[in-house]
Amino acid sequence: MFFLAATTASYWPFVVLAVSVAFIIFGISVLRLHAFLALVLAAMLAGLLTDKDSWDIVQKDGKVKTMSSMVGVVEMVSKGLGDTARDIAISIALAAVIGMCLMESGGADKVVRRFLAFFGEKRAGWALLWSTFILSAPIFFDTMFMLMAPLAMALRMRTGKDYTLYILAVCCGGTVTHSMTVPHPGPVAVVESLNLNVGESLVGGMVIGAITCFFGFLVSKWLNARTDVPLRETNGLSLDELKGVSDKPESELPSFFWSMTPVLLPIFLISLTTVFELAHGAAAKGTAWGVSMVSLLGGQAGFDAVRAWVDFIGHKNIALFIGAVISLWVLAKQRGFGLKKLEQFVGPPLETAGMIILITSAGGAFGLALRSAGVGGAVEALAKGYSINLIVLGWLVAAVVRVAQGSATVAMLTSASIMAPMITGTNLGCHPLYLFTSIGFGAMFMSWMNDSGFWVVSRLSGMTEKETLRTWSVQLTADSVIGLLVTLLMSKLLPMV
Repeated sequence: MFFLAATTASYWPFVVLAVSVAFIIFGISVLRLHAFLALVLAAMLAGLLTDKDSWDIVQKDGKVKTMSSMVGVVEMVSKGLGDTARDIAISIALAAVIGMCLMESGGADKVVRRFLAFFGEKRAGWALLWSTFILSAPIFFDTMFMLMAPLAMALRMRTGKDYTLYILAVCCGGTVTHSMTVPHPGPVAVVESLNLNVGESLVGGMVIGAITCFFGFLVSKWLNARTDVPLRETNGLSLDELKGVSDKPESELPSFFWSMTPVLLPIFLISLTTVFELAHGAAAKGTAWGVSMVSLLGGQAGFDAVRAWVDFIGHKNIALFIGAVISLWVLAKQRGFGLKKLEQFVGPPLETAGMIILITSAGGAFGLALRSAGVGGAVEALAKGYSINLIVLGWLVAAVVRVAQGSATVAMLTSASIMAPMITGTNLGCHPLYLFTSIGFGAMFMSWMNDSGFWVVSRLSGMTEKETLRTWSVQLTADSVIGLLVTLLMSKLLPMV
């Protein structure tokens, strides 16, 4: 191929990366291709540029079949897409159902009101931050912002100030969980790529994410003092409708307990599997608390029997299924819906989830194509040559891909595919959890006009493009850098190795 004459073999994978990412940008922004098509075509392009004579593809029966160059590329892309869908599809679909139920039942509104009552109206920004942070654990950012933006507007009408602060509090809380917590598609895929325990990633992501949110909110206050965004009517809501959000009677909302249960119960069940896994390891080493837990459950046989059930109900798909069933029950009870009406409400979020699954799976295929092209090995060799910390490198790769093509999910998938082979048999000096969080924070870096989230925030908040760049873009960039610093500090203070 003529490109080979322009570069050495060791740098060819970077050419593959640059050309394929440039194709995604060109395809989406100029050719107006759907993100799914752009990612699939980019994956095929990367595979063709790899210039292999043949491909070894694992078939459904587990056997490896050798295929010719071009046919092998198509099969490789199909396999990458299918493998990613297998890991994320059920989780994303169930999370979409939970999110819909929280909105339609009024459960999300209830949580926000309780947080406002706890923090007080003077600290309404903090209330929005933490209520968004907790509620957005199973809810996609776009959906979460659609839910919370009217509440931020209603607060602005009530207080007469700090609209920028309220909007950024929602952005800060919602974007951090989007990059840090299962069942969001990016974190799910990175957890699978790095072979992390789901419970550990969930707890670690929430803890590090919460610390980042705290400091990120200080940035929100700083931006609020410098950019006073006025309250404007948006295409979705008039000012009269905004007033109705804050005036909705409590009798129309479910209880706080049932509003929180569909979110917190899956998190608890998933985390419980980690407790049992740690207890098993501690007991094997003779550690007191692990031995005590095994004894409490009737010895090793009893412990193993209980753990089998805990691992089942704590599997991310089963835990989210339980949360979805509860959220549907809350919606039916609150609104008086029968099964037929519930079916009508479940359809749209599943359709939305289907599109997200397709795009995310195409991102997985793109990541596999880059991995097959040797991008991971080339990055590893470059990092060793310059002695770059792998946590910083994971953040940097994710940040570059994010700025280039806009999607945080694709940035996480691509970065995980590149970084995963680099930690196999390598001593990171800390738990791989920290590589997971660094990739997540890198994928938040510098959201601008090629990111759909930029336009969601701009249009639903009533901000101009210039105001969105001065607030949203700066906020996410600051959160990304703060998250990296928190990750590096935690990896030194609590390496967990």
